[in-house]
Amino acid sequence: MASSAEPVSIAVDGAVRVSALLQSPSRARACYVLAHGAGAGMTHPFLAAVAQELAERGIATLRYQFPYMEVRGKRPDAPKTAHATVRAAVAEAMHREPALPLIAGGKSFGGRMTSQAQAVAPLPHVRGLAFLGFPLHPAGRPSQERAQHLFDVTIPMLFLQGTRDALAAPQELEPLCAALGPRATLKLFEKADHSFRVPARSGLKDAQVRGYILDALAAWIDGVLTRPVGHQAEDLIQKEQKTEP
Repeated sequence: MASSAEPVSIAVDGAVRVSALLQSPSRARACYVLAHGAGAGMTHPFLAAVAQELAERGIATLRYQFPYMEVRGKRPDAPKTAHATVRAAVAEAMHREPALPLIAGGKSFGGRMTSQAQAVAPLPHVRGLAFLGFPLHPAGRPSQERAQHLFDVTIPMLFLQGTRDALAAPQELEPLCAALGPRATLKLFEKADHSFRVPARSGLKDAQVRGYILDALAAWIDGVLTRPVGHQAEDLIQKEQKTEP
């Protein structure tokens, strides 16, 4: 059963606090620590729908703001500040939902800042990372530079991507995920763009596509939760041993 969103305040450091929304259904089996994209905050209709519909699937969410969005700034925070915010949000989720396994990630920029934070130092109690449209590069400027830190992430990662995503085309993501090996799962959604919108001629509605995305996310979370903690790191070690010359 779905639940209403509870306002939360998160201390990033002594001088900075950010807003958050905790949406936790009864009998939740996991909590998704959900960061927003670069251009819209945690109350964007897409993220609000994600939180509501994940609650209907038994997944709690903690949506939170980055400091620049909290003060309605236009330029995203520097990575150091963004990483500190991700860590503070994960710590708040641990405090609020101590019995629930954690998944972290988010939409575009928020997902990338989460994976960068995880690559620098593991996020406590986070079992996997889930990206709602990973921004591999700016539109029209193909590059793999933003992907390099992903090879330092040893927990499972889920890439949920539209096939019309201008920031990460399937032909770019498929070899990346293959190189990442068993830690990476790629789910592609036909005709969806970076915002998971689909053209009217596709015969689909945006809400339908979002439903497919969240079904895939919930199923992946269930798969992650069935694996013993630390097993994913063993998979990575085995893969690297097999690829050694």
